[in-house]
Amino acid sequence: MARVQVFVVDSFTRKVFSGNPAGVVLGGEGLGEARMRQIARELNHSETAFVLPPEGSDHDVRVRFFTPRTEVPLCGHATVAAHYVRAVAGGTAPGRYRQLTGAGSLPVEILRDGEDYRIRMTQGPPVFEPPLGEDLAEAVWGALGLGREDRGDFAPVQVVSTGHSKVLVPVRRRSALDALAPDMEALVRLSRVLGCNGYFPFTLDDPDPGSLTQGRMFAPAIGVREDPVTGNVHGPLGAYLIRHDLVPRGDSLRFRGSQGDSSGRCGYLDVEVDLEEGEPRRVSILGDAVLVFRADLDL
Repeated sequence: MARVQVFVVDSFTRKVFSGNPAGVVLGGEGLGEARMRQIARELNHSETAFVLPPEGSDHDVRVRFFTPRTEVPLCGHATVAAHYVRAVAGGTAPGRYRQLTGAGSLPVEILRDGEDYRIRMTQGPPVFEPPLGEDLAEAVWGALGLGREDRGDFAPVQVVSTGHSKVLVPVRRRSALDALAPDMEALVRLSRVLGCNGYFPFTLDDPDPGSLTQGRMFAPAIGVREDPVTGNVHGPLGAYLIRHDLVPRGDSLRFRGSQGDSSGRCGYLDVEVDLEEGEPRRVSILGDAVLVFRADLDL
């Protein structure tokens, strides 16, 4: 009989039952992929992270991410959760580490913050696909339920990635964002066409205090109807804001993004984008976390 440690962590918050919950599993190096999928399905959070020993000299730890339905290359809030658990339960000291993921080997920092910790996750270089053509953009707006008066035509509907691509959809008014009731089956069909499973409508209108942006995330093609607070999208969002001149250009951009109001799980994260010759080159996110519970699982 094998025993693994299972944790549930709320990421991008310091209050339990808010932010984005993730499962974290320690001691699962003997588990096969099928068993990992079963555990992720049983926990039933949008993602569960399995923290595994390194497989080579180019990284310090390997992390695999599973939704209740499938493995994904990278997950922001589960990365924060995994390294927060490494610090508070695994005895890992503050410092800079390299995690091997499905998106490659990426730096992660465990930062001491008073008596607690923050996690900084460096994402991959921003990659911009061409803006969606008129017909596909119309299909995305329609599937999300956005009327013409609420579509943010000041910037394109576009797929952007820093390791795990998302469809960024500007929205003109916060009230329209909050009222969205997407056609999930239509989004699933569009995912097959676009080769991208996550849709992030966002607005610069009336964000939560201290934040620049407000957003929502829908990814029904991978079993996530709505994700409360999404780390993997805010890196691409920061690069997108710069690329389309929605914020002033300088040497860097620092901002806070908020998400989760519509699902009753408010959370926030800080985004850092470094520029070279006026273009976004290096993206990272910083997040808080709180441990909800831990348990031993005998298999």
